[in-house]
Amino acid sequence: MINEYYTIKETAEKWNLSERWVRSLCAQGKIDGAVQFGRAWAIPQDAERPEDGRITTGEYKNWRKKSDIK
Repeated sequence: MINEYYTIKETAEKWNLSERWVRSLCAQGKIDGAVQFGRAWAIPQDAERPEDGRITTGEYKNWRKKSDIK
């Protein structure tokens, strides 16, 4: 593609993520400088991988038992 930009596929390989996840991050605006051209995305080579916002601590487990509803 353009010299200063990566494609979704190249970015996914660089960050060790799936292409679908990178596409989703672009659509959510979590990758600074990502530009969409039709159906294709151009991601700057110097873009940083966004942090994973999913909960990995297990805090969500048994959340129903913690409520006061009886």
